[in-house]
Amino acid sequence: MSRTPLISGNWKMNLNHFEAIQLVQKLHYLVPSDVLEEVDVSIHPPFTDLRSVQTLVESEGMDFALGAQHCHTDDSGAFTGEVSPAFLAKLNTEYVICGHSERRQVFGESDETVNAKVLAILQHEMTPIMCCGETLEEREAGSTESKVLAQVAAGLAGVPAEQVGGLVVAYEPIWAIGTGRTATADDAQSVCSAIRSGIAESFGTDASKAVRIQYGGSVKAANAAELMGQPDIDGALVGGASLDPDEFAGVIRFDR
Repeated sequence: MSRTPLISGNWKMNLNHFEAIQLVQKLHYLVPSDVLEEVDVSIHPPFTDLRSVQTLVESEGMDFALGAQHCHTDDSGAFTGEVSPAFLAKLNTEYVICGHSERRQVFGESDETVNAKVLAILQHEMTPIMCCGETLEEREAGSTESKVLAQVAAGLAGVPAEQVGGLVVAYEPIWAIGTGRTATADDAQSVCSAIRSGIAESFGTDASKAVRIQYGGSVKAANAAELMGQPDIDGALVGGASLDPDEFAGVIRFDR
């Protein structure tokens, strides 16, 4: 099955809405339209930038999908500082990252919380980009596969098999995020293959063939082609490199 690659730029807590607009304009200039016919691109600015970026992308007819970095599990309530998935849907948000390692490590999000967010995102007809990954200690202990597959199983609990194929799972080894260290293409492929096999076992072959699996962790223009050339890697979740329009454009044009 041919899966359209998805390249996602996670800007984290960077760029105000003026800076975000400038970045999107530069990126649009740098990425040829024929590339965007073959690669899906989602951009995930901070919450305060979403409306400005949405207006720009839609008014200029840019072929970028709007994404969010996080959401709450409930539509409304006494959750000061949180953002409802219902609000994101009203902004025509297409993708929402959930379970990012920074949310898990820094803010203490559990597998159960991630699962609740996956279900909430789906309820509002948006696509979760569900993250999973191991620490350096877990990697050195040889427990990468068991840790990652447990996260995937917990995060997708209760999702109907017919919906799983439309989701995105992002494998992002925690030790590679923002460190400049990257899993080798073979290592990344091995884990992504295990994820696909695990999904096949739980949800069926059709779901496993259709689900898109991204790799995240110090992805740059220089290593994107090798990573994306692996049979079970269908895209990239890009952090720091997505803040540089030239570098991010290079990732998007990975084999061109």
